[in-house]
Amino acid sequence: MADKIGVASSYLSAVENGKRNVPQEWIGKIATSYSLSASGLAELNQAVQESQNTLKVDFEGFSGEDKIVFMTMIREFKGLDEKDRAKIKEILLKNEESM
Repeated sequence: MADKIGVASSYLSAVENGKRNVPQEWIGKIATSYSLSASGLAELNQAVQESQNTLKVDFEGFSGEDKIVFMTMIREFKGLDEKDRAKIKEILLKNEESM
């Protein structure tokens, strides 16, 4: 696989073992190399999202208050009960669908 997507086997191993996130540019390379169908690509994207241990956020254009709200939500999300998490997910998915 490392040869197919043009990366070092040691880096691929680090990704496989959860020591590194899957780079976004790998998704297209994997999809092309393995001739993934649309549903296969969707599954790959879902798996990549679920495997992420860290998140880099570009706050350019956000107000200071928006940054604080975002960071607070991330810190507090684990402590929310399922009902509150469901409300947040509903709001975010509704906004995503309207885009």
